[in-house]
Amino acid sequence: MKVFIADDSALVRERLITMLTDVPEIEIVGEAEDVPTAITAIQRAKPDVVVLDIRMPGGSGIDVLSHVNKVLPKVVVIILTNYPQPQYRKKCMELGARFFFDKATEFEKVPRVIKELIESSE
Repeated sequence: MKVFIADDSALVRERLITMLTDVPEIEIVGEAEDVPTAITAIQRAKPDVVVLDIRMPGGSGIDVLSHVNKVLPKVVVIILTNYPQPQYRKKCMELGARFFFDKATEFEKVPRVIKELIESSE
């Protein structure tokens, strides 16, 4: 399963990459720290899954989500954010996010969800 990570924090990206590379079926196909880079790189990499933050330079993760949903509608988007407010959750789910996790309390759910996606696609 090809995974792309878009988050403005290098530490968050590194932590996710470390957690996900432990799973043999996962290939990290790219990462981005800002919205323009994320949009361009996701289109190029055509991942199966995008792990996406809401707050990023150059726009917002919601902009990336909206774009991805239009051009690559089969991509599973997992929102991982420090801003788990209900209005963000609602907006992201309306725009096609499949999962919405709070970085502070649900970080560990990301690898589990991706493993479940791999198992269900086999």
